[in-house]
Parts: sequence; C-alpha cells; structure tokens
Amino acid sequence: MYATPTDAATVMLLRPYRNATVTDIEVLMVLRNRRSRFVPGYHVYPGGILDAEDYEPRTERFCRGIDRARASEILPDMSRPEKALGAWVAGIRESFEEVGMLIALRRDGSPVTIRTEEERARFCSYRRALNKGAMKFHEMLEKEDLVLPLDRLHYFSHWITPEPLPLRYDVRFFVAEAAADQAVAHDGVELTEHLWMRPSAALEAYEKGRIGMVLPQIMTLVEISRFKTVEEALAAARKRQVPANLTKIRRIGGADVEVMPDGTVFDRRPPVYSWPDQE
Repeated sequence: MYATPTDAATVMLLRPYRNATVTDIEVLMVLRNRRSRFVPGYHVYPGGILDAEDYEPRTERFCRGIDRARASEILPDMSRPEKALGAWVAGIRESFEEVGMLIALRRDGSPVTIRTEEERARFCSYRRALNKGAMKFHEMLEKEDLVLPLDRLHYFSHWITPEPLPLRYDVRFFVAEAAADQAVAHDGVELTEHLWMRPSAALEAYEKGRIGMVLPQIMTLVEISRFKTVEEALAAARKRQVPANLTKIRRIGGADVEVMPDGTVFDRRPPVYSWPDQE
C-alpha cells in the first residue's frame, strides 16, 4: 500500500533581475536543512503542507480576489473541494514563515511593507510565534488588520511525489511577484540558505553539480526561464492549463530513473528524495 500524498503548496517568488543591462527575472531558491526528512540539502521554493487553519471559515474571511468556489474551479482535483482555497493561503503563510515575505494588503489596499526597524521587529516576532505554534496565522492578520490578495498568486504547476516513496506530497506550485519593500530572511531551521537566481543560472548550476534539485524544481525552472519579465511570467500563468504530474520511478539499465507521465525518461537526473549521495 502506497502512502497517501499530503496536500502542499509552494511559491515561486519572482523579481526583475538586478543587473539593469540585462532583461531577465530572478526566482527565490531556498536550501533545505540537511537534517530534513524530505529532500535534505536540496534547493526548492518556499512552501509547505496545508494546515487545517488554512481553509477554515475564520481564515477565509481575510481572503480577497479568490473565494472558495473559484478556488475549487481552479483546483478541481484537490483531495477535498473545501481545501482548495487553503492552497493559496498556505502558499502565503509558508512564504512568510520560511523567508519573511508577506503577500498581504492593508484594509485601504496598500501593500504591507516591512522596511522600518519597528516593522521588522514586529513581524519577526510574529514569525517566531507562528513557527513555534504560539500564534495562528489568522490571529496575526486580525491584529494587523490585513487581508490576503489571493489573486496575486497564479497557479503554475502540479507535482505529486512518486508512489514508492514513504514521504509523499501533492504540491501546487504558484508564481507571484515578490514584495518590493520586504527583505528575505530564511528561518535558519527548515531552511539554511537562500539565493535569488536567474532560472537559466540555476539550471546551469544544477547541471554543473553546484546545487541539487529534484525534478519538479528543474522542470518549473525550465518553463519559467522562457520569460524575461515578471509581467510576462504572470500573464502566461493566468492562461495555463495545469495537468497533474505523477512521475514513476523505474529500474532501467541497473539504475533508478524518473519517468514523466508522457514517458520521458530522466536518466541523468536520478530521483533523489532523501539524503544526497554526495556533499
């Protein structure tokens, strides 16, 4: 009997490339702790599993742009229809908990900024409380009088961990523009490093063995590398039809390889979902 995948969400945070002479985008990559149970020591995007709180009515009242019915239309294959809205909320919550970037608005429609010393101290305190379980996300939103613009996150890709593995996730990938007035600070627990990288540079670093990634990150980077501006990437995401990618692990030629639903075999990209073989 295979393990049932746990619903999860991850966010590809994008910003313009900081070299003004080159038109391109950067995506935020984070390094998972080498002691993690799942893909330790590998570069991923901020994200995590859905909490029950993410799709409860008390959290839904803070959501704007996408409601429960619309979320279910976009994610008709969610494990339970009422959980669909939670994918967007989890993406925002996990991005804040893991890297300190909060996609939220004040009640007057202005974006949340975390740039003054007082703001940084206040929101850092919230992050610590959330990560310790001493505060709920909706409590922070209520205290700060914030709403979540779910329509700032655009559904981009859907990956399910292969069946033979003991830890499996059903992950919804979103793209969003990174907040301009907020700085990234990885949590130092689940994540031990962060990098802003051009998608093409991240893929080159992977091919040369400088960073490790698993297939969902590799394939989404290949897709996002086709765009040279954040606006292009977001516009394309709005029009995407997103199929589920459930790969299979097969033994071919004496080696484990990962096989895409269309039969494409990735024999040079072994399906590593545990401790890396090499540092």
